Amino acid sequence: MSLFGWVQAQIKEAYLPLAQKYEKHLMEHLLEPENIVEATLDITMDDGSTNSYPARRSQHCDVRWPYKGGIRFHQDVSLDEVKSLSAWMSFKCAAVDIPLWWGKWGIIVDPKQLSQAELQRLSRAYIDAIWQDIWPTKDVPAPDVNTNSTIMWWMADQYAKNTGQREPGVITGKPLTIWWSAGRGIATALWGLYVLIRYLEAQWDSIKWKKIIIQWAGNAGLTFAKLANDKGALIIGISDSKWGIYNNKGLDISKIEELKNTKKSVIEYSDATQTTNEDILDNECDILVPAALENQITKDNAANISANVILELANGPTTSDADTILEDKDIAVLPDILANAGWVTVSYFEQVQNNTNYYRSEAEVFEKLEKIMVDATDAVLDTANEHSTPLRDAAYIVALGRILAAMQARGW
Repeated sequence: MSLFGWVQAQIKEAYLPLAQKYEKHLMEHLLEPENIVEATLDITMDDGSTNSYPARRSQHCDVRWPYKGGIRFHQDVSLDEVKSLSAWMSFKCAAVDIPLWWGKWGIIVDPKQLSQAELQRLSRAYIDAIWQDIWPTKDVPAPDVNTNSTIMWWMADQYAKNTGQREPGVITGKPLTIWWSAGRGIATALWGLYVLIRYLEAQWDSIKWKKIIIQWAGNAGLTFAKLANDKGALIIGISDSKWGIYNNKGLDISKIEELKNTKKSVIEYSDATQTTNEDILDNECDILVPAALENQITKDNAANISANVILELANGPTTSDADTILEDKDIAVLPDILANAGWVTVSYFEQVQNNTNYYRSEAEVFEKLEKIMVDATDAVLDTANEHSTPLRDAAYIVALGRILAAMQARGW
């Protein structure tokens, strides 16, 4: 099954307990994106030559306006991946009940092979290709894999050049000094920690002394490590894109952060067993946090997972075949559409602040973030209990119910 085929299967399964309330054609509207855009971006390289980069864009559903989605720069971007991510994001926004409906953007490029100047030209060329399709109340891009606040600012600036208007709400994830929202830098990790703690509390348990393994010490994974460590958890394993390290007695997160900043890898950490990014998943722990890319836990390695809880900070890290194996092993999976919704929620805050020209303090942002998280997590936990279903299925039931209700209200 393709990645998007799996997403379609998730939608159909979530519809079953809602079939008596909502007509089937409403659900079927969600089985394909509303719009697909493909383009080729030609840019001049530093040596004067010209290179072409394919771009993919999927707008999944805009039932509550506007589309909202991250832009990723990655050599393995595909249309199937972009369609899947756009659908997941529709369900993520619905699961936490914020008024955004998702698209996704991807450019097929290895950004590590580009200079800073070439990267800027590529970013601006992308906006030249799509500027007529984006608007603060129509379609709002944001950062994703291998893109950041600097790239978002280049894009927002290029949009202003094309339109002759300054519209800060047209792109989120901008630099803090230029219309960013306070708190967005740690939002994904903080939200994930909130969700995990809320889940453990519902089990009459605590995060203190829990042994945690994190796949991929990127921004979300490394930030989560620091936050969980501060709450009394023990980080016993962590990886980067190639290597992993493991020490059952705990790792020094400050040393790992220093290695990532100076050596770009965790492999030179001295007091740990060395492993790989893939094999780090197999080590025994209380909580496993996949924070890398899609399809990391599959039918080939799910049987080796020995965690009690999986917190999905990445999008789509667990395949459908793996889900079945994990369920049989009684491993609770806090699904991506609930567990990593922090950054899109603060991205929503940023858009609101841009459009009203009123900016909240970090304390205000975190207070509002936690309130939305508590309501969202409790709704998923209650639905799981009501339907005796895994947490992923429960999250999709909650989200799909909200999407179908919005469609019905609009007369679709």
